Amino acid sequence: MERDVDRVGQPSGDVERENGTDADHVVICNPVSGTEDHLERVRTLARERGFSVRITEGEGDGVRFAREAGAAGADLVVASGGDGTINEVVNGLAEAESLERTTLAVVPTGTGNNFGSNLGVDTIEEAFEAIDTGRRRRIDLGTANGRAFVNSCVGGLTAEASGATTPDEKRRLGVLAYVGRTLETISSFDSLPIRATLEGGADDGDASTRRTWTGEAMLVLVGNCRRFGGPRRAQANVEDGLFEVTIVEDAPTTDLVGEAALAGLFERGERHIVRHRVPSLALESLRSEPIEYSLDGEMLDAETLELETAANALEVVVGDRYRPDPDAAGSRSG
Repeated sequence: MERDVDRVGQPSGDVERENGTDADHVVICNPVSGTEDHLERVRTLARERGFSVRITEGEGDGVRFAREAGAAGADLVVASGGDGTINEVVNGLAEAESLERTTLAVVPTGTGNNFGSNLGVDTIEEAFEAIDTGRRRRIDLGTANGRAFVNSCVGGLTAEASGATTPDEKRRLGVLAYVGRTLETISSFDSLPIRATLEGGADDGDASTRRTWTGEAMLVLVGNCRRFGGPRRAQANVEDGLFEVTIVEDAPTTDLVGEAALAGLFERGERHIVRHRVPSLALESLRSEPIEYSLDGEMLDAETLELETAANALEVVVGDRYRPDPDAAGSRSG
């Protein structure tokens, strides 16, 4: 069903208010995301539209600024940064209970910019053009132990690599920093003894079905809006109210040495890969310590993680290349 909201964003004033939270349109910019050279361009484009601009200086500022903007009744909040900045902004809007009335826009200025790409915006200019044209969609929002995420929740190999990647490595190497850390992590990675309890879903059409998977996992990916691996692999439809859950069972380290082997993991058939589409699930550590998860790149430790989808909970600005389900026949990936 079509859920576009055709609404053109109008300027909220004729001056930039660096510390204001009373504007209807607020840009929250992380100046040290990605290559750290975007601040002035973002400021200029925001000023042209009369948007208020707030600059983050440390962890948690994005949450606080978004919470204040949402509580003040902002119509549009723009997150300029990487996936971690977007995660903070969304959580701030959730804390302000303003998701019903506040639209999120994304200016992709981080390292990987997965979420921006999924929304069909890959550059700063494209993001502001999308704001101007006013194309909106309502998408699903994931929560993990009450904390919101838009892209994915990952536990295991890539989560450990994400947590170990430093800001300096991201700045110097871009996405190669994650690849390098993943390859370094493989040799010392201990598989996760885990129990996954999956509730309901689209696998058999029975919302009351409960499934349980128990074993040693190399990777657990819960996708809300993210492509992971090769074509038609673990692509979540961000408007169907379901997670795309992928569990990669433990594999010999020697099978995963090298970037090509790691990327090819998802192309080698289904024998060691478990997939389900469900609206909720629980992940339980079967060892006497918590598991480290990455929520849109933000780290969270938990012995038991409860994940749920809130269908169509977040209105976002999208570009022309946006597709809710890029794997659907005839669709182009955004």
